[in-house]
Amino acid sequence: MTLLGPLLMRLQSPWTPRLADRDGTIAERLTSALAGDIIEGRLKGGDRLPAHRDLAWKLGIGIGTVTKAYAALDRRGLTRSVRGRGTFVTISQAHERRQIDLSSNVPPSVLGERLLARTLAEISRKIDVEHLTLYAPSAGHMEHRRIMARWLDMQGVTADPAHLVLTGNARQAIALAFELVCGRDGIIMAERLTYSGAIALARRSGHRIRGIDIDAEGMIPEALASALNHENAVRKTVYLTPTLHNPTTATMSSSRRHEIVNVCRNANASIVEDGVYGFAMTDLPPLAALAPDITLHVNGLSKSLGPGLRIGVLRLPAGMMADAETILRDMPMEPAPLSCALVEEWLSAGVIASIQGDLIHEARRRSDLAASLLGKAGLVTHPAACHAWLPAERTVADRLHSAAAAVGIRVTDPRTVMVDGGEPESGIRLCLGGPSFDELTEALNAFSTLANNIGQ
Repeated sequence: MTLLGPLLMRLQSPWTPRLADRDGTIAERLTSALAGDIIEGRLKGGDRLPAHRDLAWKLGIGIGTVTKAYAALDRRGLTRSVRGRGTFVTISQAHERRQIDLSSNVPPSVLGERLLARTLAEISRKIDVEHLTLYAPSAGHMEHRRIMARWLDMQGVTADPAHLVLTGNARQAIALAFELVCGRDGIIMAERLTYSGAIALARRSGHRIRGIDIDAEGMIPEALASALNHENAVRKTVYLTPTLHNPTTATMSSSRRHEIVNVCRNANASIVEDGVYGFAMTDLPPLAALAPDITLHVNGLSKSLGPGLRIGVLRLPAGMMADAETILRDMPMEPAPLSCALVEEWLSAGVIASIQGDLIHEARRRSDLAASLLGKAGLVTHPAACHAWLPAERTVADRLHSAAAAVGIRVTDPRTVMVDGGEPESGIRLCLGGPSFDELTEALNAFSTLANNIGQ
């Protein structure tokens, strides 16, 4: 007995029996209670679950109900049964599994090796060697700016190449735009939930940033007008993503776009339009087409062709080029000449429209999958978007973020998309483009379980 006593104590379950406060059968409520405590770390890897008979007696339920719940946990990979010893938590094994990344907002891979090989063979015969052996002008080679002007024209943005700045990516273009129109004495108005990179850039550069209320179409004009009217800053800038807003997927109607432009004109505010998702919905007018004199249009190729194509572009209103070139002399941002040559070849061959069509088709397949698995939890999707949004109270979103990490799924930290970190409402952005379709299915199934257990 003296030797057996410590062993029995070590094998005692640390779990306090309970049923989850939710609708469903007794077995489903027991499964939910145990899964939630495992996922949120109240039960650790290696912890023993109560014996079937003991748990059934304490909860006043049948042994068969306990067996059914334990089997469900085993199927989810949260526990394992050892003959003669009991059922144990296996969450520690999840930490050692590969991570599936749903935090990086990249498009699905649709570029084939044969296409790339043919393209490289073609540009090897055409590329201007001076583009590789000499420094580029601060805003980029004029030849490359003409190429990007053609590409923008496909999206409804008319651009004079002389008013374009080429950068290494769209994020650099945003940074340059903020510096040009905001400076140290201005303020940036943005959707209260917005692109994490823009928030980080604003804060790192010392720009003030304020969140504006949003609805199903994005930024609310009346809320923006009120904020602009009560702001005494010397320079006022409105940063927004009108098409497939990141992170919520909201898309402004044509009438909403006109309203936003009118509000900005009345308040003498500049617009920084993030148009990186505009390629997917070219039937709606870009803000740069409605108000070219006050809009700085940001775009890039990473979202519309592939993340390895690091080319950003900033379309400027007339009169801003000299200031941009002054900044760029101290902080050069020009893209790689080979990337520009590749885009030129694809434009000439008419390949870009085909690539983007494949991307939109794959985005629909993935958003349909996400909606089928998480639609009942309130997931917001758009058939042309490679990201989806699960609205949630901030505390719930934080728990989901931590729980997903515990089972090998990386999702966007809710804090990073919030302009005001103290707000009670946030959510989880799920990026659908990076993993293989099978990995995405696995991750979304697991995340669906988390969402159900943590209260979505």
